[in-house]
Amino acid sequence: MSQTTSQVETVPATQETSPIFTKNHAIPVFTDKYTERKWAKAHMAGAFRMLAKFGWNDGAGGHISLRDPVQPDCFWINPYSKHFGSITVSDLILVTEEGVALTPTKYRVNKAGFMIHSALHKARPDINAAIHTHSPYGRAWSAFGRPIEMLNQDSCYFYNDLAVYEQFGALCMLQRRARILQLVWVQRRRILFSKIMASLIVGRIMSTGATIGEAVGVFTALEQACEAQLLVEAAAANGIPKKLIDDETAQYTKTNGGGPEVLYMQFVPEYDMILEETNGSFLK
Repeated sequence: MSQTTSQVETVPATQETSPIFTKNHAIPVFTDKYTERKWAKAHMAGAFRMLAKFGWNDGAGGHISLRDPVQPDCFWINPYSKHFGSITVSDLILVTEEGVALTPTKYRVNKAGFMIHSALHKARPDINAAIHTHSPYGRAWSAFGRPIEMLNQDSCYFYNDLAVYEQFGALCMLQRRARILQLVWVQRRRILFSKIMASLIVGRIMSTGATIGEAVGVFTALEQACEAQLLVEAAAANGIPKKLIDDETAQYTKTNGGGPEVLYMQFVPEYDMILEETNGSFLK
């Protein structure tokens, strides 16, 4: 055994001496806002492809918004009635908080989507990205008008950070709904809607984040948490008792495992896979 090998084997594996313990979760930081815009828009277009791949596109419904790094009082949003699986970077539309398009486009913007996302970006300057679309388990669980329970590690991401919007808000009540949601967003970052669309009589998930990646990570985690909740409720209905995570453990898990960097990193491998599968076609 060589001296080098022996030394490597006898040195304790600490954070200071072993590269496998270096920080795994990191969100890129940009000094140039135009470079950040290009990066964020690429992630936004890739996120649409991911949602389509997961089966979370629903006809003309659903939207993602992104606060513009260059003009923070404006945001990017997807064109109305274009399938998530075909959206590219060049399809994204930059709009003002008053609904004026700042980029040339042949598309329209969904009125409901604009009003909801505009209200969010006005109320929460710390939030840069939001996703609001129709996923099966979020739609099903939100019909109960109840938050999720602390059933597992992923559920703990939403400990004291999930709001349930129980007001019924038809399309004709968009302005009223937007005002109510502004009050909700002041207190919570994760939102589980309950029966807000009269045409569907069902609920939806809305997730937010400082980055597109975080918002996707939140949305995916909440959809999976809703799925788990429905499965557990079905088992409990047959007499199998539930065992919930206590408050102290839930808070510890939330603090150490549910932060923006961790949730962003949940997005990264999915984005890389979409990039490989599509050969980057969504970047044009």
